Amino acid sequence: MSYEDGVNPEFVGGELLVPKDLDPGRLLFAAECGFVWGAASLDQLPEASLPEIAFTGRSNVGKSSLVNALTGRTTLARISSTPGRTQQLNFFNLGDRLMLVDMPGYGYAQESKAKIEAWSDLVRRYLKGRVPLRRVCLLIDSRHGPKPPDLSMMTLLDGAAVPFQVVLTKADKMKPVALEAIVRACINAVKRHPAAFPHPHITSAESGAGIPELRASLTELAV
Repeated sequence: MSYEDGVNPEFVGGELLVPKDLDPGRLLFAAECGFVWGAASLDQLPEASLPEIAFTGRSNVGKSSLVNALTGRTTLARISSTPGRTQQLNFFNLGDRLMLVDMPGYGYAQESKAKIEAWSDLVRRYLKGRVPLRRVCLLIDSRHGPKPPDLSMMTLLDGAAVPFQVVLTKADKMKPVALEAIVRACINAVKRHPAAFPHPHITSAESGAGIPELRASLTELAV
């Protein structure tokens, strides 16, 4: 399997990765998926009934677009042209087997410092105390690579002992050589973080590249 631009996602960063069986992921993510809860504080969190996978990243990294691409929907997660519009933890029930959690973006928001700190505190406390949280997908824009706020989030996830997977977004915007350099930068960054998966996952919500493979990986956590 190769991307249209010639980058092979199974051989990147100098190591060959074994392809996954894509059918279980395709079937799960074709199931009914709907918004069930929005939490702006810890006391508003829903009952922990399913394994949870959270999506985090800098504002405007493409979290909502990725969630929509994974579920094959266009309006499940709200997409905004204004960064920082996700202001709570949004929970989506996927086939009564997984809970997908869209987290507030970090690094930018046109809000007061007090409100941004409240969101940040909510995220920190959710990550450290949420028992059913199985994995965090840490989204990084492939055009920019890991930035200081991303490295801070990696450190936070280490401290919370939550396994995380770097997911590169918007890979369709990159030439193969430039994308390879970003992948290597991510690999070098996560080497310092024990909670991290060693290889980033390369995706494009627009072209669909890498989406089936990410579905297959996340399906392994479903009940």
